[in-house]
Amino acid sequence: MASTAGSAALRAPGRRPEAHLRRADGGSGVRTRPSGTRHPLVAAAMVIPLALCLAVLFGGVEAVITQASSVAGMLGR
Repeated sequence: MASTAGSAALRAPGRRPEAHLRRADGGSGVRTRPSGTRHPLVAAAMVIPLALCLAVLFGGVEAVITQASSVAGMLGR
C-alpha cells in the first residue's frame, strides 16, 4: 500500500508545492516533470514513425489517399 504521508507533507501549509524539486544546495536546478507525463511533441515524435510503418505495412497509405481525394471531390476541388 502506498504511503500518503509523503504527499501530505509536500502539501503542508507554508510549503511551496514545488519544494521537492529544489536541489539540496538551494539552487533552482532543472525542474523535471512528474512521472507519467511527457511533452505532447515528444509523444508525437514517438508515435509518428510507428504509425507510418503500420500504414505502409497494412496498406493504410492508399486508404488515406482515397479518403483525401473523396473529401476533395466533395469540396469541389
